Amino acid sequence: MKKAGFPVAPFDFALEGVTSISADTHKYGYASKGTSVLVYKNKMYRRAQFFCLSDWPGGIYATPTLAGSRAGGLIAACWASMMAVGEDGYIEWTRKIITTSRKLQAELRKIDAIKVLGHPEVSVVAIGSDTFAIYRLWNALNDRGYNLNMLQFPSSFHICVTQHWTQEGAVERLISIIKECVMEIMKDPKKEVDGVAALYGAAQAIPDRSLVKEVTDGFLEACYSTSSMPLDNGYLAPAKT
Repeated sequence: MKKAGFPVAPFDFALEGVTSISADTHKYGYASKGTSVLVYKNKMYRRAQFFCLSDWPGGIYATPTLAGSRAGGLIAACWASMMAVGEDGYIEWTRKIITTSRKLQAELRKIDAIKVLGHPEVSVVAIGSDTFAIYRLWNALNDRGYNLNMLQFPSSFHICVTQHWTQEGAVERLISIIKECVMEIMKDPKKEVDGVAALYGAAQAIPDRSLVKEVTDGFLEACYSTSSMPLDNGYLAPAKT
């Protein structure tokens, strides 16, 4: 950020309380998905992640992470991607992305009935509203091909500005569509949200968050389910859920 001309408040090891930093290299590192980096302030913290079984009958078993055996192909691909882009490339992409993010924020603030949450310093811009159910705008944009991330507490959704958004006309096109959608929504601002967004909003309204966790845990358990039922022909088929 600083090298790209956008100074930000300290957030790294310059702060006394920061002892580790993680980064998903498949995001702004532009590497293949499935790689990430964890950096520690000193070796003392890194030692805590090691696992070693010294009295295993099969010999000494030690692994530096929770994962045991894993392929090195993704790591090699990540390294190749980062070397190909290089520091100069990342600085230039940062400059374009942050410039685009600031432009997007400025244009969004001009639209009545919606608001930008906070004052984003980097590349994630969240949008909310005090006038209508903001998930209605999310639905409208989703119908037009924009796959954006819904947020809760408060109800909102965000736009993650990446290289794609730096293309000529990309932000202008989005702003134009948002204006059209807001105008349509404001014809009936009190209308309730429907569709997938309604389910998301309903989950947010549940006061006991432990219930949400239980339902989520149940869903994940179902993903791992190997339950099966016998058929008349003697073969097994997955149980209907």
